[in-house]
Amino acid sequence: MQRYFITLSYDGTAYHGWQVQPNGISVQEVLERALSTLLREPVAVTGAGRTDAGVHGRMMVAHFDTAQAIDCAQLTYKVNRLLPRDISVSRIKAVDGELHARFSATSRTYHYYIHTGKQPFSRHYSCEIRYPLDFDSMNEAAAYLIGEKDFKCFCKAGADVKTTICRLTEARWMSCRSELALPMEDKGTVADWCFVITANRFLRNMVRAVVGTLIDVGRGRLALDDFKRIVDNGTRSDAGESMPGNALFLWNIKY
Repeated sequence: MQRYFITLSYDGTAYHGWQVQPNGISVQEVLERALSTLLREPVAVTGAGRTDAGVHGRMMVAHFDTAQAIDCAQLTYKVNRLLPRDISVSRIKAVDGELHARFSATSRTYHYYIHTGKQPFSRHYSCEIRYPLDFDSMNEAAAYLIGEKDFKCFCKAGADVKTTICRLTEARWMSCRSELALPMEDKGTVADWCFVITANRFLRNMVRAVVGTLIDVGRGRLALDDFKRIVDNGTRSDAGESMPGNALFLWNIKY
């Protein structure tokens, strides 16, 4: 058996997340169906992680095994012809059988986008915030997340995980003004922001919970010391609300 890594991207708007679900279409299901059709055998793919309903993947990596000899370039071309327009495979590559799309990954990076004014071209991929935010305070709080910590306060209740300890190497807000998103006659008055977070692993719903809690800091609802206490000793009910999934992107995966 030969193992193959697939690198793909997808717009998650129409899907109930990456993982196969009993009650809705998923990215994994669509990809498996296309590969099974082309290879004329049942194909199961394993992803580097799971994204929730509506969340996008700028970069997702998955693997599958087959005994067939595959022309990777040709299969990449054919599978893209078969996949819907909101899923695109950029590469299929033969790899060592010990490599695993999920467990061999050393880090994952997510981006979460917000805009602070009404923007019709951003609404599907960014979250509209209608109140002022103190991004300096939000970045000060985000810096406290760096390191190896127990992030149980940001884990979805009832999640089946063996440990809630993760090692974060990056957590920061940055301005990312978009020419497309800003009205031509009103440039500079609408700020677009992106939260960048990188870790060796993430808990279910973790990024959106982190963003919601940092926004509470930015609104002045939560002091920095309170934020630290939540991270150190809090529960999910102590942290902020989970933000909408449409503004979240799985951005990069490293091996």
